[in-house]
Amino acid sequence: MKLQLRYFASIRESLGLEQEVIELPISVRTMDDLRAHLRLRGGIWSEVLGEGKVLRCALNHQMVNSSTELVDGAEVAFFPPVTGG
Repeated sequence: MKLQLRYFASIRESLGLEQEVIELPISVRTMDDLRAHLRLRGGIWSEVLGEGKVLRCALNHQMVNSSTELVDGAEVAFFPPVTGG
């Protein structure tokens, strides 16, 4: 499965990355699985996307929860709990 990932606000700043395209193994099926997969990168990824961290997630511009199933070709966005302007 291929996804477009986007990172916003403090998540983007911490990771030093605004967006990326990622190819996922078949075992990654939900938003929670995706977060766990990205944490395997180690370092700052484990810290920013850690299990205890509260993050907001969107799938194709719709806010979703951690058990939402991923869809091939989708855009996934990660936001901190409060994003202001």
